[in-house]
Amino acid sequence: MVIQKRDLVRVFVKGGIISPGDLLKIIETAKEFGTDYVHFGSRQDVLFPVSKKNKEKLNQTFSSIQTEYDVDGEEYQNVVSSYVAHDVMPKTSWLAPHIYHYVLDTFKHRPKFKINIVDPAQSLVPLFTGNINFIASSSDNYWFLYLRFSEISEKPFGLPILIYGFDLAKVSKAIEDMKPLENNMSYEDIYKKLLVDVPINTQPIEHDLIFPDGNFPYYEGMNREAADKYWLGLYWRDNHFNIKFLRELCNLCLDTKIGKISLTPWKSFIVHGILEKDKLSWEKLMGKFGINMRHSALELNWHLPVLDEEALELKNFLVRALDQQDISTYGLTFTVKTSRKLVLFTSVVIEKSEKVEEHEPDTYNILYSKDFNPNLTEYFYYAKKVTKEILPPLLIELSHMYYDQLDVNFKKEQKKELERKKSSSYSMYQCGNCMTVYDEQYGEEAAGIESGVSFDDLPETYSCPLCGNEKSNFVKIS
Repeated sequence: MVIQKRDLVRVFVKGGIISPGDLLKIIETAKEFGTDYVHFGSRQDVLFPVSKKNKEKLNQTFSSIQTEYDVDGEEYQNVVSSYVAHDVMPKTSWLAPHIYHYVLDTFKHRPKFKINIVDPAQSLVPLFTGNINFIASSSDNYWFLYLRFSEISEKPFGLPILIYGFDLAKVSKAIEDMKPLENNMSYEDIYKKLLVDVPINTQPIEHDLIFPDGNFPYYEGMNREAADKYWLGLYWRDNHFNIKFLRELCNLCLDTKIGKISLTPWKSFIVHGILEKDKLSWEKLMGKFGINMRHSALELNWHLPVLDEEALELKNFLVRALDQQDISTYGLTFTVKTSRKLVLFTSVVIEKSEKVEEHEPDTYNILYSKDFNPNLTEYFYYAKKVTKEILPPLLIELSHMYYDQLDVNFKKEQKKELERKKSSSYSMYQCGNCMTVYDEQYGEEAAGIESGVSFDDLPETYSCPLCGNEKSNFVKIS
């Protein structure tokens, strides 16, 4: 029997963080319903197929672990977080693991909108795949808020305030209760109503949001995260995670006092905090089940719809074709899009073209994100209506374009840094009488003094252009 998406039970793993004990109960329930595997979804949820849904059994299991689930489509959504990227990638200084837990614990309702709670310093978890996107600012536990209800075609709308971390759930629930889509509300309407109706702690935005670069991390295998600790990233190419293996993995977590397992949006998972003394036990577990922990980046960084055999087949064809060319795609991410509704969050998209006539052969479009950074949510066509066989050489061309622009961007950043250092070496001097400033960086064009001339090099006859005060009465300022 072919499994359809409607046959899946979707278990909401809030923030992608789950205890080994809770995951164990989920997979044992899946086993009782007759399956030998589970899927991980791009919203950091757990999915498993069920031919006959016994709601009593499902309710019993998930109420015991205080976890929501859905069997009737996509009325409810999971809360996504970048907790999984902690200790794997750079992070915002104040954003510690316990902050994620405190914030996620405030979400008592089952959201109908997709919600993201994300650190902008990392690039493992996308920033704007939610309808309501909270993104960490440089101020302790204050977050940017970006709204994006039309995920396919729309750029995210940023509200001009920062919101306190423990008010994120309150804000999300208030926006949901407004029913903005049904009431045809603009983002400005939502913002005004939010400020009037909801008592929340806010701050003005002092520093703009800085997007991470598009360079995607290699997140698989055993990697050191501290002096005596490791993190383990595991990926299964067909997204069928064997229940027997997961059962032993959860038990090993419990035996070695590991309290959390983190799901990624890439249909994989990470185990943090493996101690040096337990590393051999983990390596034995991988060996026992023949787990390959070193898939190439060429294969690893793909986003495919769940249960989309057509997308999986095309991905496998492209991976094989590119692998034969010894092509590096490190840093790039890919989506195979066969559905109009798929939300894009990768740097390269292979999109199935719409047919004019039914008998036409399948063709594809290739798109890439601005600066190859999917967080910029802007895509450009590289090719249109090409056949399957033409895709590999075009993707090779596109990868070369990516690495060329990396070099250009690096040189631009070097130039900016040089200019910044140069400007920081200049000083400013202020007149003690009228407070007029002489800035060495700009000089004084009206007096014929060029930019870059230091105050010390000015003639002793120099005087304030406003009040005529002598040079000796100027004071150096910060």
